[in-house]
Amino acid sequence: MFKKLDEIKVLRDPIHGYIHVEYDVIWKCINSREFQRLRRIKQLGASYMVYHTAEHSRFAHSLGVYEIVRRMIVENNDIGSTISEKDAIAVMLAGLLHDIGHGPFSHAFESICQTHHEEFTERIILEDTEVHRIIEKTQAGLSKSVASIINHTHKNGLLTQMISGQLDADRMDYLLRDAYFTGTKYGEFDLERVLRTIRVRDGIMVVKETGIHTIEDYIMARYHMYWQVYYHPTARSYEIILSKLFERLRDCEKENSKVLKEVTMFNAFIRNKDISVNDHYLMDETTCFYGFSLLLESKDEILKDLSYRLLTRNLFKYVDITNDKMKETKKNQLIKKGYDIRYYFHVDKVEQRPYQPYKGDDLSAIWIVMNNGSIKELSEASDIVHSLVHGENKNEEKMFYPVG
Repeated sequence: MFKKLDEIKVLRDPIHGYIHVEYDVIWKCINSREFQRLRRIKQLGASYMVYHTAEHSRFAHSLGVYEIVRRMIVENNDIGSTISEKDAIAVMLAGLLHDIGHGPFSHAFESICQTHHEEFTERIILEDTEVHRIIEKTQAGLSKSVASIINHTHKNGLLTQMISGQLDADRMDYLLRDAYFTGTKYGEFDLERVLRTIRVRDGIMVVKETGIHTIEDYIMARYHMYWQVYYHPTARSYEIILSKLFERLRDCEKENSKVLKEVTMFNAFIRNKDISVNDHYLMDETTCFYGFSLLLESKDEILKDLSYRLLTRNLFKYVDITNDKMKETKKNQLIKKGYDIRYYFHVDKVEQRPYQPYKGDDLSAIWIVMNNGSIKELSEASDIVHSLVHGENKNEEKMFYPVG
């Protein structure tokens, strides 16, 4: 038996109404230093440069994922009766902690520093951290179970499916939460209906055929949120300047390291080696903005300019690329104006398919249990999703550069 709190804790939430915490280990992990750090990491990175209310944090999202997982277990008899209390605790912790390894500025920081939040999430759960000590004090070996759910190695695939599939608690929370805080409607779908129509068959999560229209809405919500919010070119412009700033920091570290003495907080990430969990803990968006402010006084004009652009939203212009000649023409224009195109020109291509079917018994797919008892993969059961899967991929290629 796992220790429960004297009374259920509730946290008000605009998406779920309340977040309910019953178990002592969950409450202690929420109050750990590593989890509290997520208050200082924005959920949507640079999207607040477009949608000014998109200031919500990884902390809020992680609580939301936990709440959906908890509801799956408590309210859905197929799931609740299938897993043990230990597995229930482990998967709720996995939902709560799945993003604990995130760096600042969402996924942009990962490409900049060649780090992966999944790797740091696993390290924080397994290495000597406050979160690790809390989990292990609750039950020896529990931290390994939590990590195995997140890294897809747990023997019970249902648990991983709840956290990281194409119909999982993570996606369901961030679509609703991001739509709410961006003031858009694209990400809305009927969460209550999804939770009611989930079933378990042969150890995997499936959806009743009667719920298929709700799943189609969910897939379309993902599609529209990617193009209207996640891939918005203004946010991409901000992230490109961010990446160019760190590229310049790396070059300065090799060519003229004196200019970096005032921003030593970036050292481990510029060198991309021996990054400790404590280095990671200290690297949040507050730290980054302090570093950018210091660089306003840098003797390196490129660092000074790029920092100013980030702090004042003086972003690069973007234009759709229709032919290769456009790129060469723009590069030559920038060079004539005195810009170093290593830092002041970038081509960015994005493409997205809202649903990717998988073959065989891959648990990442969405499975539909038909009225006759047979099980079909979503794109085989839905004409709408079939057309999305077999249609042409939507993609964009833009070039980004300064004006003036």
